[in-house]
Amino acid sequence: MNDLLLQWIDAHFDEQVAFLQEVVRIPTDTPPGNNAPHAERVADMLEDAGWAVERHAVPEQEVRDHGLESITNLIVRRRYGAGGPTLALNAHGDVVPPGEGWTHPPYGAEIEDGYLYGRAAAVSKSDFATYVFAVRALEALGVALAGAVELHFTYDEEVGGLLGPDRLLEHGLTQPDYVVAAGFSYGIVTAHNACLQLEVTVHGKAGHGAMPELAVDALQAATRILNAIYGELPQLKKIRSSVAGIGSPTMIVGRIDGGTNTNVVPGTVTLKLDRRMIPEEDPAQVEARVRALIEEAVRDVPGITLSIRRLLLSQALRPLPGVAPLVASLQRHGRAVIGEEIPAVGTPLYADARLYGERGIPAVLYGAGPRTVEEANAKKADERLLLEDLRRATKVVALTLLDFLGPDGGASASI
Repeated sequence: MNDLLLQWIDAHFDEQVAFLQEVVRIPTDTPPGNNAPHAERVADMLEDAGWAVERHAVPEQEVRDHGLESITNLIVRRRYGAGGPTLALNAHGDVVPPGEGWTHPPYGAEIEDGYLYGRAAAVSKSDFATYVFAVRALEALGVALAGAVELHFTYDEEVGGLLGPDRLLEHGLTQPDYVVAAGFSYGIVTAHNACLQLEVTVHGKAGHGAMPELAVDALQAATRILNAIYGELPQLKKIRSSVAGIGSPTMIVGRIDGGTNTNVVPGTVTLKLDRRMIPEEDPAQVEARVRALIEEAVRDVPGITLSIRRLLLSQALRPLPGVAPLVASLQRHGRAVIGEEIPAVGTPLYADARLYGERGIPAVLYGAGPRTVEEANAKKADERLLLEDLRRATKVVALTLLDFLGPDGGASASI
């Protein structure tokens, strides 16, 4: 039976690659975050294949409150016989803008030397194709299945996932037993960091550059905050996570905006800060510490006030006891298909999987892609996917679905 499943994937691989090319060619840059057109095209392709697709449009005001333009999340439910579990497969379609330096068109989905190039070719539009064709392969066997598969294609991972998986769960639209979310072929991620993002606005008083003594320089005050933030880094490096694959907490300022002209003392400067937290840290305590650090840096500066706004608080993904059968199945099939041991590790990134984990649903990250984000050029120019990794990941996911839903009825539960 396993051989028939693998043969089906090989026989339909050109079709799978063409599907992925279509998914990559539709831009979903966030910002601006106009993602509904991509969801509609994906839904149309799935309906053309005979699958019913639920379109869950997020109200416009909610979307705009998150700084985006449009979101339509998709759920495909494939229900089989009674008695089996429900596995959800989640990938996100929103992406960071391409940026500069590409040698291939970022939305061309060009193939060269076995690689498909394009924004989100590896993270995570590739897993739209992985999961769709894994399910198709499973169903093509024609054997009795028990349980269900759900495809969750969502569109706000880049800004936190609250309008994607979190909204589907909060509104009672899904309650799976297990989740596999987009990842890479050569490792199973069972834990990831939490993330705090803050927007810090420093308010001073603008003035003419020829008479700076009549102004209150917000940039000078912001420099104190920068020094305090980066002065904290040696202490953060002393903190180490016990989870393999996760090192120490990090903190950066990723964006600075301010001032009006070269000859004007800046009256306002805005910093955007990113603090990654290892799973052992308490996010509430970390946020309180960061806010205190910022406030203390300018407490004695006359004329300076601060506005601190939380942009994002993403919880960590922590391994749940029920995740073991899922990990064991993916590792066993990964070993057979790829020919090497597939580790179960943590990652310093954060992802939508934690939204399922927060509700007690065992979740891991696994899908098409290389060993590292760097190899994929993820979020950089010439992002790419080795197509053989797409083939291998599809086989591993399909075999895992067969373990849980096939005629042996949840055999993986005892692995």
